[in-house]
Amino acid sequence: MHAQVDIAVQATARSGQAPTWDVGTETLLWTDPQAGEVHRYRPGHANATMTLQQQTGGAKPRSRGGLVLHLREGIALFDAHGEQRTWLVYWAREGVQAGATMIDRKGRLWATTMREDESGDGWLARVNPDGSAGVIIKDLGAGLGLATSPDDSRFYVADAGTSRIEVLDFDVDAGMLGNRRTLCEVGGQPSGLAVATDGSLWTAVRDKGELHRYAPNGELAETIPLPAQRPTGLCFGGQDLQDLYITTAREGLPSPTTTDGTLLTLRTTAEGLRAFAFTG
Repeated sequence: MHAQVDIAVQATARSGQAPTWDVGTETLLWTDPQAGEVHRYRPGHANATMTLQQQTGGAKPRSRGGLVLHLREGIALFDAHGEQRTWLVYWAREGVQAGATMIDRKGRLWATTMREDESGDGWLARVNPDGSAGVIIKDLGAGLGLATSPDDSRFYVADAGTSRIEVLDFDVDAGMLGNRRTLCEVGGQPSGLAVATDGSLWTAVRDKGELHRYAPNGELAETIPLPAQRPTGLCFGGQDLQDLYITTAREGLPSPTTTDGTLLTLRTTAEGLRAFAFTG
């Protein structure tokens, strides 16, 4: 299948990550962790940049306004201007960096951490709106993608360290996971996860410069080549949630091109799931 991939933002991100469609403002949040930047892109308009001078893995909207940020040292609340930081959870550890971030239907935040060299010893934590938190999975390699199924019965983790997408049974009311197992072997490093209303899963394969779409049973349904060498994350956005936004990286590439480090967009026939806001 031929897919038309366009450049949404002609950026030069060192490692663009964590795209999230903010339904309330109809804008796209994405980060460049090594640059300490949070970006907000309004389709058809400018891309605004907020510099925080610290590694920022993910930025998600809050229902009360402002942002909740997944930083190297933990989870913090910020106002819309990147000021008045309040630590919600502080877990600073030497050699550890932020991984993926997701908000579930109940307004809880899920976040992964990993070693800077992605050698393992990562974990998945659940952060409740009141600031209470707990480690749910202790043995992740490089958890770079989190998502749930349309009916909230399944919880997905993309682990670039094992080249797998794992699935767990999800009790959304209790916020608990169980029966961890492999959904599929990606054959590359999955980075980011996006789920459509039909239950299909989309992931960026960062060491192959392509997207994969999987059926709910884990079968590979489609491979889409990209004009960037290292895609790092993806999400559905736009008014009808049919635009797939893809972040990319320049850092570490021996010969980066003008598309590496940009924000890409792909129009799809699938409709993505709505992203939720943190209620804390």
